[in-house]
Amino acid sequence: MPKIRTSFLLIGLVLFIVPTLVSAQPALEALSIRDTEDGQVWSLSLQILVLMTLLTLLPAMVLMMTAFTRIIVVLAILRQAMGTASTPSNQVLIGLALFLTLFVMMPVFDEVNEVALQPYLAEELGPEEALQEASRPMRDFMIHQTREDDIAMFLRIAGYGEVETPDDVPLSVLIPAFMTSELKTAFIIGFILYLPFLVIDMVVASTLMSMGMLMLSPMIISLPFKIMLFVLVDGWSLIMGTLAASFFF
Repeated sequence: MPKIRTSFLLIGLVLFIVPTLVSAQPALEALSIRDTEDGQVWSLSLQILVLMTLLTLLPAMVLMMTAFTRIIVVLAILRQAMGTASTPSNQVLIGLALFLTLFVMMPVFDEVNEVALQPYLAEELGPEEALQEASRPMRDFMIHQTREDDIAMFLRIAGYGEVETPDDVPLSVLIPAFMTSELKTAFIIGFILYLPFLVIDMVVASTLMSMGMLMLSPMIISLPFKIMLFVLVDGWSLIMGTLAASFFF
């Protein structure tokens, strides 16, 4: 329960801070309605309109800054390698990825809650200070998971010079570099997972060809063997444990 409360508090941090920052700016009316009888005026400001639009993108932005990308890509490649079509379903894979992401990111979320959210709720920090403090644990997590070559590439593309310390890397460079590194790592893990199942497919296909059973699809025969192999080696525990351990040093 404390872990779940921390997640909701983190969401609350964004919902509290962003409207505060928006309200600090002069309101630009996008729509205004005037009641001629009572003299009342209802208006919709551009800041609120932009805020509501950004909130729809917030889940995708948060997921791309966490461990979710690597986990869901590896699970999708694993399902493709096993040849089980839509089993497990997309809902199951996303659920597994979300809860494993929550497990991996919980130390980061706890630190954000301690250094940013709680001081902000206690009115010890302002909105901008709290947002800056909250970004530091996320930055440290992404820095540890990002390859230096990817950071250097995006620094070169953006026209930035060399940075002395990782803290000097701007978020506009760190986030795409982190996403690129995560995809690269996920495909490397997926390639290693694919090899055992590929060997089974090749052995079954060669056996069927030598027996002259060319009209029989090798996938029909190899699927039970791949499922049996995956169950015998306790594949799900190995996959989930390896994915979780890949984020810790």
